[in-house]
Amino acid sequence: MTWKKQLGTLALPYYWVNILMALSYLLAKKTTFICTRIFNLGEEDDVCDLDSREAEILFFLLIVVMIRSRKTGSVTMINYLSSSFLYTKVANAILWGYADFRFGLGFLLMCVLVGMVLPEPSYRGPEHITYFRNSQVFEEELVRDKRTSWLICFYTVWNPSCVHFAPVFAELSHEYNAEYLRFGKIDIGRFPDVAQKYRISDSSFSRQLPTVVLFQQGKEVDRRPCVDNKGKLQKFFFSSDNVRATFGLNQLYKQAMERLPESAKKTTSPVESKKSQ
Repeated sequence: MTWKKQLGTLALPYYWVNILMALSYLLAKKTTFICTRIFNLGEEDDVCDLDSREAEILFFLLIVVMIRSRKTGSVTMINYLSSSFLYTKVANAILWGYADFRFGLGFLLMCVLVGMVLPEPSYRGPEHITYFRNSQVFEEELVRDKRTSWLICFYTVWNPSCVHFAPVFAELSHEYNAEYLRFGKIDIGRFPDVAQKYRISDSSFSRQLPTVVLFQQGKEVDRRPCVDNKGKLQKFFFSSDNVRATFGLNQLYKQAMERLPESAKKTTSPVESKKSQ
């Protein structure tokens, strides 16, 4: 995602409202006009500054956001913000409640209201993904035509890393759409038997979500994240460039197009020409 596109995304109400909520307590404390009308005007000289306890809470929040964002594989500004909103809301609820119980309760009610009115925007762009709603159909489709290469994303709907990766996978499916190169997704939260068969943990502490597997001739040939020779799971950042390079999508697309009969081949577009280079 380019910076221009990210800035355009930030203009959506969901993001700027949540950013304001994340900064609400700090802005209230640092803005004299607001501070003097909310926090016991005139009782202390430093009433409009953070005390040591509030500074500790904010510092702890910063550490948590950095650690969690890294664990979820956030690679863009939008990903970092989305990962941090939950923690910033919790920290602000604590800070407002620390100042006054009524403020904390009011902030929590506001969070609930915003969550109902402004849900996180989902990807609305073009995609060519097969969503498997049945584990048997999934297995059958992998071997139905062995000329077809399948790139499958194993995911759960509640995992933040899976949510962040969804638009990346959708864009790649649209860019590399071909008759013999297909993209699919299966929710292993709904089909634990599939998770067990492909050795993917769907627990809340799992570091294997999402898992992307390349199948050729009905067999697994590569996956990310993968396990090294010592049995240790290797961290993988699911950016568009990483997925494109790791699974060799340009080459797979070229091979898929070569399998088509001449009469069925489409006129090569500038984008397709770039992929075939």
